[in-house]
Amino acid sequence: MATTCVLGAQWGDEGKARVVDLLADTADIVVRYQGGGNAGHTVVFEGQTYRLHLIPSGILRPHATCVVAHGVVVDCGTLLGEVDELRKRGVEVGANLVISDRAHVVMPWHKRLDVKREEMAGSRAHGTTGRGIGPCYADKVSYRGIRVGDLYDEEWFAERLRMNIEEKNRLLVDAYGGEPLEFEPIRDEYMRYAELIKPFVGDAVTLLLDAVDAGKNILFEGAQGVLLDVDLGSYPYVTGSNSCALGVPSGTGVPPRSLDRVIGVAKVYMTRVGTGPFPTEDEGEGGQRLRDAGHEYGTTTGRPRRCGWFDAVAMRYSVRSNGIDEVVLVKLDVLRGFPTIKVCTAYESPDGQRLDRMPATASELNRVVPVYEELPGFEEDVTGARVPADLPQNALDLLAFIEQQMGAPISQVSVGPSREQIVRMNGAS
Repeated sequence: MATTCVLGAQWGDEGKARVVDLLADTADIVVRYQGGGNAGHTVVFEGQTYRLHLIPSGILRPHATCVVAHGVVVDCGTLLGEVDELRKRGVEVGANLVISDRAHVVMPWHKRLDVKREEMAGSRAHGTTGRGIGPCYADKVSYRGIRVGDLYDEEWFAERLRMNIEEKNRLLVDAYGGEPLEFEPIRDEYMRYAELIKPFVGDAVTLLLDAVDAGKNILFEGAQGVLLDVDLGSYPYVTGSNSCALGVPSGTGVPPRSLDRVIGVAKVYMTRVGTGPFPTEDEGEGGQRLRDAGHEYGTTTGRPRRCGWFDAVAMRYSVRSNGIDEVVLVKLDVLRGFPTIKVCTAYESPDGQRLDRMPATASELNRVVPVYEELPGFEEDVTGARVPADLPQNALDLLAFIEQQMGAPISQVSVGPSREQIVRMNGAS
């Protein structure tokens, strides 16, 4: 394996945790490199379902060390809740979990500002989860952030805390008409958090660099997806971090040349949560059928996902901008019974121009019309397939067409929710 990055190649919710879970069998270290408690990763392991938000999916492997790197913004309450829940279910969480001392901490004002800004935006709301992720990243780049390591210098932490509270109260009270934050309760709460998470806190950068030098197998786990990346995604309807492969070096300290392999995970159709452009969205019967068959409701929020057809233009963009070496395509079984299956191969602009690229602006992406190729569907039950020969010809033709359109090989295809419901393609091991 060496160093491998697993990322979502669409708008998130692609099923990355399942792929990470499969690869974690041979991983020495599993690393979350960006995002926060807004991510929802579902893993089915030994017949039990686990829903994780901050802790890497590899925590279910006793041999693996799990790292929450500095590219992640850490909600201490969420983290400790996950630790408690895992321990109650018999999962070991101790020396096998490392939280970077450089990671930024989600503070109470981040969540309040997140909610207030959404309320003020009304119909123009961003569609955030309200967990303070964006405001925390904003403080990070505006030099207002508080990092995990800061919690262990009480004088320094108090100074940073007081400065933030004075500033944020002007916004919360004067601009938004909310209740003011109080210094002492927040200080006491986070001092308590600091003590509870202390056994996990460490120098993750050095740990990872030493592991690279030692030739260990390292698996980097992304949250959200490429199309939600703060720089490469459909800005401003994006997350607050680099959810693409470029986030690995900046979010972990591991140099770019040390990343050997990038695996993109994508659904055989498209989904999106919240507002923002979605060229292939099907707001009719087809989209509802995809939602029902694919159980498309958010792990973190429970919100119904917007559903539509596979967008090969967006996938080509993800493949090229991330150097994706192979794609794991999931939920082929959901397409069973559709008479025809649509694949978007290009966009058409309002003036009739054909576009083979993904526009940079959300306003332009909102106006394009998808150009579809319609392929015959399949009626056969594919959930028992384990090798390509088990799949119906129409399904194989669909996969071949998608592979050709997106410009990357499909290494695996999932045909059901269970761990073993995988078809390995192209001689993949």
